[in-house]
Amino acid sequence: MKRRTISIASAIICCVMGAANISARTHKSITWEKFKASGPELKQVGWLATRHSKDIASSDWSIGCETLDRDYARFSTYKDYVGELGAKHGRLQSGWAKCEKKKGVYEFAWLDESIHGLKEIGVDPWVCLCYGNPVYKSDVRLGSGLGPLVQSKEGYAAWLKYVEATVTRYKDVVTEWEIWNEPFGQAENYSVMLLDTAELIRNIQPKAVIIATAIHDKDRDVCLELLKKKGKLDLVNYWAYHPYTRNPDSSYVHVEKMQKQIEAYSPKYKLYQGEVGCPSILEWTHALSNYPWTEYSQPKWNLRRMAGDRVRGIRCNVFTMIDLRYYNMQQSFGMIRSNLKLDFIYKRPTFYAVQHMMTFFDDAVKPVGILECDSDSKRKITVAGFDKKGTSVSLLWFSDKIPDDEISWDKVDLTVKGVTYKDPVYVEMITGKVFELAKGAWMSAEGNTVLTQLPVWDSPMMLVERTQVELRK
Repeated sequence: MKRRTISIASAIICCVMGAANISARTHKSITWEKFKASGPELKQVGWLATRHSKDIASSDWSIGCETLDRDYARFSTYKDYVGELGAKHGRLQSGWAKCEKKKGVYEFAWLDESIHGLKEIGVDPWVCLCYGNPVYKSDVRLGSGLGPLVQSKEGYAAWLKYVEATVTRYKDVVTEWEIWNEPFGQAENYSVMLLDTAELIRNIQPKAVIIATAIHDKDRDVCLELLKKKGKLDLVNYWAYHPYTRNPDSSYVHVEKMQKQIEAYSPKYKLYQGEVGCPSILEWTHALSNYPWTEYSQPKWNLRRMAGDRVRGIRCNVFTMIDLRYYNMQQSFGMIRSNLKLDFIYKRPTFYAVQHMMTFFDDAVKPVGILECDSDSKRKITVAGFDKKGTSVSLLWFSDKIPDDEISWDKVDLTVKGVTYKDPVYVEMITGKVFELAKGAWMSAEGNTVLTQLPVWDSPMMLVERTQVELRK
């Protein structure tokens, strides 16, 4: 057998060329190419047009721009893509430890970049005031205990002084403030922080919108009772929650429970889905870990969560804009895939899915509620009803199981009650493909719509009047 030999120079060239080819491949999403090549067995008539954030008058959609305070991502890497996505709000974390590295000396330049940067592209920043500060012997990371901060005379005074400086600096740009992030099981300390911090914000910015962060139900009871006791229930506007469940549709029973809990104290209170998303790979820690997520199931999950929130009139923040390089892992929730150097690699399919939802469902599209439907399918179908300029809009999907990796549709006969159409089209919301419905495949009569052999899968698809859909040019 002849032995093949290769020169060192040739080997180097091969390695460089191979690395270049690998690099080129990483900039192309194979999953997105497969999504674009797929579709139900209908005649395509075009692609759903999208809009920049600047071109959308108003909406409640928010995108996560978190963890810049701990340098897990770089704002400049994805700034332009936020506007392209169509979000009208962006969640930031204020990063006390990054702002005050020396006692009494504030460095806001890094936060200026993201707050003013979002505003420049038509996105309203809202700020989560957090976390602790090692300078005052409290922790900078997620899950940090509040005790060392709230129970420290010097540390707590420094916290309130930092909040005062931050709100004063940005009060002409930021109108919504979230107090801390996920202090689960720390009700006694968080209730004190919530009361004192909210009062301070109100003194500086009387019309500020204040959001109590995600906590356990029992913790929320403690906070509500303290606010009631002090006669300060009006300090808080929203109560955030972070519903990380494998089936996004399964959390709404608990959401209804939370709604009743807060309304018992004030009819003005509203819920804010303040942070939730889905990984694109199997992750071993953090939310939704130990499950084999992929770039196929991720956009389905995000669309189902967004549709479920939107039809219930709940403000929705999608986590998150780009992958985050945590101290112990690279987290894969991003609309954008990045590497360990925080570089842009490619837009995931979920970017386009979220973009289609955000740019179509602005404030001109009003939620009607969950609609009744009858079908011949053994699976549960959720139908979310909306109104756009006096016309019906419906989102339909299989909601009984965790989103899977299949790109396939079941043909279903169903009747959707309470909606009628004159000339509907079918929109697949991940790719944005717009399809015709054959004349014999649907009929509206007596306030209902009957659809025959309609393609349905475990991701929202939209039925909407042709006149209400702008096609990409």
